[in-house]
Formats: sequence, structure tokens, C-alpha cells
Amino acid sequence: MDNSAAADALEAISPSALSLAAELRGAADPGPTGADLLPDTAESPQDEADPLGDQADACLDGLAGAARMEARLAAVKVHLAAGYSAAEEAMTPPGASAQDRTVRRMSVTAEVAGALTVSEGSAARFLEESARLSGDLPLTLAALGAGTISWQHVRILCDETDGLDPEAAAAFEAHFLDPDAPNAARGCAAGELTPARFRAKARYWRERHHPVSIEKRHCKSVKDRRLEYVPDRDGMAWFSTYLPADQAAGIWNRTTVAARALQGPTESRTLTQLRVDAFATWLLSPAPGVGGTAEDPPAEKVPADAVPAGSTPAGSVPVGDAPSGLVPVGQVPVGGVPSPRAQVLVTVPVFSLLGLSEEPATLDGYGPIPASMARRLAADGATSFLRVLTDPRDGAPLEIGRTSYRLTKPMRQWLRLRDASCTFPSCNNHSLDNDADHILAWAGGGGTGVTNLGQPCPKHHRLKHATAWRPVGATAHESPGWISPSGRSYPSEHQDWEPPEWPRQIQAWLEPLGWPEPAGWPEPMDQPDGPEEFERFDDDYGLAGFEGRECPEAYDAPDGVDGPDAFNGTESALPSDPWPDRASVTAA
Repeated sequence: MDNSAAADALEAISPSALSLAAELRGAADPGPTGADLLPDTAESPQDEADPLGDQADACLDGLAGAARMEARLAAVKVHLAAGYSAAEEAMTPPGASAQDRTVRRMSVTAEVAGALTVSEGSAARFLEESARLSGDLPLTLAALGAGTISWQHVRILCDETDGLDPEAAAAFEAHFLDPDAPNAARGCAAGELTPARFRAKARYWRERHHPVSIEKRHCKSVKDRRLEYVPDRDGMAWFSTYLPADQAAGIWNRTTVAARALQGPTESRTLTQLRVDAFATWLLSPAPGVGGTAEDPPAEKVPADAVPAGSTPAGSVPVGDAPSGLVPVGQVPVGGVPSPRAQVLVTVPVFSLLGLSEEPATLDGYGPIPASMARRLAADGATSFLRVLTDPRDGAPLEIGRTSYRLTKPMRQWLRLRDASCTFPSCNNHSLDNDADHILAWAGGGGTGVTNLGQPCPKHHRLKHATAWRPVGATAHESPGWISPSGRSYPSEHQDWEPPEWPRQIQAWLEPLGWPEPAGWPEPMDQPDGPEEFERFDDDYGLAGFEGRECPEAYDAPDGVDGPDAFNGTESALPSDPWPDRASVTAA
């Protein structure tokens, strides 16, 4: 690449950019009332011309075009930075010492920092990213140059491929940026996802395909758990923790449920404020054995799990409104952390649950977690199981249906499983906070099936009913997309369901049939019409109370469980098992 020619081209387009900015400044100011842009009703009927609407559409189109231009210019910056670094490296004498090379790299970083007017730390990171994009991530750089992804998306791709070998990084790139890849990402393209949602999706894929198992990485990272306190301005401070994902999800969900229970006509605090108040109340309430005393605390500091009925001081949370099944603060053993027992939805492959494989489970609102963590949650915290049928070819949940208007708890959990978060474009609201909503209203003939349901957050639920924003196109395992008032379409973000990882014993049985390949899988099973796609398994099997508080091994089941088939129940209305000999093959 001729970098001098690129610099000349950038200089040549500068006057055009200035002229465009001046033109847009004039077009964006229609005057105090905008009357000069209104059509002349005597000569041009309103149904034939809409200058304000046309201007609004043009502004939106211009914003999208400017975003693409920013991405293309970012690609130019990458090429220029990589070219400058390569030129300086080529000018380094072959016999230069390590100290001389370090000093030259420092000088290169300082030069780039001065040219971009950024700190040397930012310049060093930009140079590192430019080198990686030019050498190891060609698809990412090409997409940036085409304007289909933003610089924020590029930085996420660089972060999530950090530590991967070249082959794994190439597979990562192809999954998200090559639509013809064997296992291309589903749903909207990477550039149509907000950076936060793209990071979550990229992290999910990385966790499942990292060359080092998630078990080993988790065992290493859990040693770094910590609590941090950072003073801030105006008498405030930040309080953050780095801890295992299941514990963090349990804490967040518990405070959310408690905060929602406190909302009401006379409550002036927002949901965010109520979460903080509940969290602070639980932590600061004295409790026997945990830095407190057994004496009754003052009224303004009554613990959340000790407030009598009808007495709820400001800043505290009544126990009746908190999730059930949680260990009171005073009963937490020193050095031990209880497993979350409420409002934590974990999708666990059955083979991982039984110890036959180490395929990661999925924690709602977070992503992949180690199979050992999922087994511990099942053994130590689960009071019930929901069996979910999935398509063995791609791992997607299968359709369910309802004949009534109201949703049961299993139906809501299904929506959480399918959508994970609010489906509105750019929204990251956790599914626990969201509302189940009919896409086509019940009064308008819409049914209560998963293909006619979404779970927008309260804010976007109100937006849907108050404006022309409307959800469209939900399927059995794909969340709805949205159509904006201007007619623009925003496709849904589909989850990257993947086929199950079969244990070696089952793979040995399936390989002669050619079934590990997707083309060899049978057609999807017929679905029952009733609600039995979710079959509850309560504590009858004793999974929450057996000795050792560990998930049973594959061949050492607790009392009452004879093997995997015991989870099918005796009154199951689900389709018959297409592989009835699977249990015997597994045990062989």
C-alpha cells in the first residue's frame, strides 16, 4: 500500500467533508417553527409530500452513512499505523541490542500518540491492534474497510481472540464475519449488533471453543476473586466484586426480585435505587457470627430477613418480599458461600449433568459456565428440574404451544431461555426484568405460543404500545425482530445454539451410522399440542439432599434414580425416545 498516496487522498477529501458539514448544518435547522418546510396545501396535498418526514429519513440515512465512513477511515488509520511501525522496524539496524529496540518502540509509540493526540498507553494499544489486524485478523480488517463493522466491534474481536492460536482465531473470525463458513453465526450480522451484545455473543463462542477447557480456566481465575472499594466524588463510592458467575447472578437476581417487590404507588425510589438499598441492608445488618451481635439492631438498620410484617423502614427489604430458599446472613458459615437457590436459570446438557461430558452449561444473563459449576448448582441449590427438548442437529429448543392467555412459570422460563435479554435493538436488559408480551395481541387473534411471544423490558414494552415500533418474525427458537416508525427493519439477535457434545461411548455407537454429521440427523420430532414440553421434576429424586452435596456420578445415582431414563418420569406426555437403547449403550 502506498501510504503517501493514502495521505494525499485524505487531504483531498477534507474540503468535501467541510462542505458536507456546512450543508448539513443548514438542513438540520428548519427554523423556529419549521413552517417553511411544510407543504403548500393549496398546491400540494399532504398525502403527496412530506418534507419533514423526508428530512428525517435523510438524516437517518446520513447517520448510517457517516457511521460507515467512520469505519472506513478507522481502517485507513490501521493501515497507516501498521505501515509506520513496519517502516520503523525495517530501519532498525540488524545488530541493535534489546535495549535499543525497546527505546525505538517507545519512540514509535510517542510519535503515534502525538499524531493522534492521545496518551502513549492508548497509542501502544492501537499499534498492537493494528499489527494484529494486519497480520492475524484479515477478515476483521476487511469488514472494517467495507464499513460493515465499527471500530468498537473490531476491538471486541481483538480482545476475544487474544490468547487464541492462529487456527482458533481464524475460526472465530469466520464464524462471525464469513456468511459461507460451515458454522456461521445466526441472526443479524455482527455489525448490526450493538457492541455490548456482540461482546456477549463473541464471549459465548470463545468460551465454548477455547483450546483450553473452561474448567481449567475457571479454576485459575477463581483464585483472583476480590472485593474492591473506590472512593468517588460527592460523598459517593464504588463497591465492586470479582467472583464466580453463579454467585454474581444469584446476588443480582435476589436484589432485583426484592426491589421489584418493594415497588408500588407510594414508593418513590427507582428500581436501581431499590436494588442498592436492598444490597446495602443485607450486608450492613448485624447478624450472629458475622461481625455483629445477637442484639436487636436499631429500627433504621433492621436486617432484610428480620423485618416484622407491616414494619418496613426506609432502605430495608421485608423478608416476605425476598426470594425464598436463600440462606440468612447469620447462617452463612465463615469461609463458605451458599449456592444460589432462587431465580437462577441454568441450561445444563443432560450428559454434563450426569458427568458423562464436560460440555459447558449456560447461565441465564451471563453465558457459558463450567459443567462442574452447573452440577454443583443442581446438587446444592436446585429444587426442581425442567426438561427441555432440543433439536439434536443444532441444539435449538423445540416449539411449545398454549391454548390459554396467561403464561405459566415454565413458559416464562422458556422465553428467558430463547431470548436471554430484551429483544429491542441495542437493549441489554436482563431477562429477569422483562415482561412477557404477545406480538399479535390476544384480542386481535394472537395465540399464546412461543412464536407469538416476546419479552421486552418494561421501557420497550411501553414503547411498543405507545408508538409505532412493532416486533415481528419470532419463531420457535428465534426472538422477534423490530420495525421502526420510519419503516427500518432491525433483525433479531439469534442465539448461537450448537449441537450437543456426545460422550465418547455414544459417539462410538453413532459413528458407524454416520450420525455425528448434521446431515445424518433424523427429522425433528413431532410436538405435542399441550403444555407437557416442560415436565417438572421436583425433589422426588433427592438431588438437592443426597449425602456429599455433589451431583451424582453417571453410574452412582442417588436413591430413587436408576439412571438417565428415570428423568423421563412415568407419566410423560413427551414424544417417545428416538434412541431407546441409548442408556444401555452408555452403560456398556
